[in-house]
Amino acid sequence: MRNTALRFERVGKAYAGVTALSEFSLAVPRGEFLALVGVNGAGKTTLIKCLLDFCDPDQGRIEIFGVSHRETSARARLAYLPERFNPPHNLTGRDFLQYMLQLYRAPYDGNRVAGIFKTLDLDPAALTRSARTYSKGMTQKLGIAACLLSGKELYVLDEPAGGLDPKARALFKNELRSLRRNGSTVFFTSHALADVAELCDRMAVLHDGRLLFAGTPDELVQRCGGPDLEHAFLSCIATPSRAAS
Repeated sequence: MRNTALRFERVGKAYAGVTALSEFSLAVPRGEFLALVGVNGAGKTTLIKCLLDFCDPDQGRIEIFGVSHRETSARARLAYLPERFNPPHNLTGRDFLQYMLQLYRAPYDGNRVAGIFKTLDLDPAALTRSARTYSKGMTQKLGIAACLLSGKELYVLDEPAGGLDPKARALFKNELRSLRRNGSTVFFTSHALADVAELCDRMAVLHDGRLLFAGTPDELVQRCGGPDLEHAFLSCIATPSRAAS
């Protein structure tokens, strides 16, 4: 238990009688990079909302570092980036980072902020500009910067590379590799299977609210066949019994 960052035990959730999650069980060890993969509507964001106590699961248990997700203290050890990240438009980039770092109980270090901005190829002038003037890519970089500056043990990222151009994606992946070297745990959703194959220790395939597969990308290819991870994923969701065998 001490070596487990996240634990989901038979988590279920339905909306108006429609199942969003069905007895989802998965353990994520400390220091692991795990990608949650699935088509739109598979239940990925619902699972993250349950993890963060934004909504109540109908059944099951979720633990963060061995503590129930319902305890505020459990969530104090993680940083979160939502899929549709939109900072308050009236705040400047600096205002937003200062506010977020207060919530994360981390110091605002101007030199470190400048370093993260340089690393993500984000113009330092954005610090003094209102967030309403940001492009989608700049907005996403600001959210990523806030997470990276938090210094947390666990990062929960919902489609973190959405809106990033190719250069920014490459730079962001470099930062993820730095987190790995530091022993951080990353639990993220992604539609970019090439990134999953490149970065992740394991992946979990979620489809129609059910966990079909959990293992390494290579294991999915071996089990479901095909020339690459994309074809294996398609086979997995088309023939669930094959993935679970």
